[in-house]
Amino acid sequence: MAVCLSLGSPGFVQASCLKPIYLTFDTGNMSVAKHVADVLRKHGVRATFFLSNEKTFRNDFALDDSWQSFWQALVQDGHKFGSHTWDHTYWQKDQSAELVLVKSQFGLNANRLETVNAGQYCHMLKQVEQRFMELTSRNLDPIWRAPGGKVSPQLIAMGTSCGFRHIGWSKAGFLGDELSSEKFSNSTLLANALANLRAGDIAMAHLGIWSRKDPWALGVLEPLIIGLKEKGYCFATIGK
Repeated sequence: MAVCLSLGSPGFVQASCLKPIYLTFDTGNMSVAKHVADVLRKHGVRATFFLSNEKTFRNDFALDDSWQSFWQALVQDGHKFGSHTWDHTYWQKDQSAELVLVKSQFGLNANRLETVNAGQYCHMLKQVEQRFMELTSRNLDPIWRAPGGKVSPQLIAMGTSCGFRHIGWSKAGFLGDELSSEKFSNSTLLANALANLRAGDIAMAHLGIWSRKDPWALGVLEPLIIGLKEKGYCFATIGK
């Protein structure tokens, strides 16, 4: 489990939102994507999504044409969107002052170590934006999140060099949807989030996790939103 804090203020807070929580979602396998979108829409909550072309539960990929209507609907709902690298590429280590070692989860170089420079890494970020524009006629917001939250100052600087600000998550914002449901029940994760989240925290979950048998979003997302609102919190997005 990685905890990756964002640098600086996460974004503009709506004037009416005095105790903001920033809900963010990474793509994952997309198995609960529709549920997440429906719950956010039902409760009038806007979130920030970090996109990668990951394999989905339908055996396609998250940025295929088959997902176009889903992303278009989220754009219409007013959410924000950032890059999560095209092939869900994990930073491994810095190789030199100008090079980093990475490993992609998907794509032609899946599970192979690669050494890349800033230009090559920027391509991994911008490829998501190009595809998102094709699907929705909208640019990404100038933000990105490293897969697994694994970064170095050098990697963050690479993203900055091509116009993307790195956004991680708060310690209390790790919502636990990646954890074993046998060891961490949805009720436990819900209680932890309600007890520990504070104003200004960036919370992170996924649109589906392969390994979790009891999907987090189905049992936690709606009661979490309701519970946080009852505590006086509101929801804001990250972006421009």
